[in-house]
Amino acid sequence: MFDSIAIAGATGAVGRIIRKLLQERKFPHKKITFLASERSAGSTIEFAGEQHTVELLRPEAFNDIDLVIGSTPDPVAAEFAPWAVEHNCVVVDESGYWRMDPKVPLVVPEVNPEAALSHQGIIASPNCSTTQMVLAMKPLHDAGKIRRVVVSTYQATSGAGVSGEQDLQEGTRASLEGKDYQYQAFAHPIAFNLIPQIGSSKHAGYTSEEMKMVYETQKIFEDESIRVCPTCVRAPVVNCHSESMLVETEKKISVDAARELFAATPGIKVIDDLESGQYPMPKDCDGDDAVFIGRIREDLSSENGLAFWCVSDNLRKGAATNAVQIAELLVDKAVAAG
Repeated sequence: MFDSIAIAGATGAVGRIIRKLLQERKFPHKKITFLASERSAGSTIEFAGEQHTVELLRPEAFNDIDLVIGSTPDPVAAEFAPWAVEHNCVVVDESGYWRMDPKVPLVVPEVNPEAALSHQGIIASPNCSTTQMVLAMKPLHDAGKIRRVVVSTYQATSGAGVSGEQDLQEGTRASLEGKDYQYQAFAHPIAFNLIPQIGSSKHAGYTSEEMKMVYETQKIFEDESIRVCPTCVRAPVVNCHSESMLVETEKKISVDAARELFAATPGIKVIDDLESGQYPMPKDCDGDDAVFIGRIREDLSSENGLAFWCVSDNLRKGAATNAVQIAELLVDKAVAAG
C-alpha cells in the first residue's frame, strides 16, 4: 500500500486526466502531492473537493512519498526519476526517456503485468501508439504467435500537446477564412491535410515515432523475432489515435475466432458490423479507456493474415489510464503480500 502518492507534471494535459482517474477509480492513498515546473508551482488545483497548492518538482519534494506517477517531457523525467528512487519512491513514468532502458520494465497491464513486479524503482508506460497496438496484438499472439505486423497510424493532434490541438483548430479556421496561420507544433499545415511524419528521421527512412513502435513492441512481448513495419501519420483529428493493422500469425486464426478473442480480452471493445456501418471512429471513442476494434477481415494477400481497424483515446489508455493501471498493479501486489 502506498500511503503518500504524487503526480509529477500534475498541471499538464495528461496530468489532469491522471488526477481525474485517481478520483474516479478511488485509488487508495492517505496523502497526495502535486508537482510541476516553476511555471505552475504555487498555483492551486482541486482534488477530491479540496484545494491543493502545486509544489515545485525538485529532489526534496520526494521526501516521504511512496509512489509518483509522472507525465513530463523526457529531459525532466531523466532528472526527476533518479531523485525519486533515491528517496525510496517508486516511479511510474509516462515519458519516453526510460522505456528502452534494460533495467526498466515497459508495461501494458493487460499484456505483461508480471513485468511491473520486477522493477528496480522505475516502471515505464509505452508510447501511445504502441500501447493500443500491443493490446490488440495480445490475444492473437497468445492464440497463434504473431510473426509480422504492418501498421499505419492516423494520430490525433492532441498527441502533440496543447499546441497541436491549437494548430488544428486555428489552422482550420484560418484555412476556411482564406487567412494565413503560423503553425506551432507542425512543420506543415494539418488543416484538411495528412502529414506522413511524426518524429525525426531515425533509421533507414523510418521516423523516431515509427521505431518506437518496433522496439517497444519487441520489448513488451520479449520477442525480437516479431517484425513490425510501421507508418505513422498525423491526421486532422483532435483526439484518439486510429491504426490500420495487418497481423500475420504462425497458426491461422479465422475472423470469427479473432472476433471472439478480441471480445474476451479485458480492455478491448469490438464494434464490427460493416453492413450497418458500425466500426470504431475517433469521435465515438473519445473519453473512453478501451481499445476499440472493428473491420476484422482476412488478409487477401497472405494465408495467415488478419486485417482490422483499431482506435483508442491516446490521452487516456495511450497515456494516463495505462500509468494509473500500472500503479494499481503495484497496490494489488502490496495487498496480496499482506
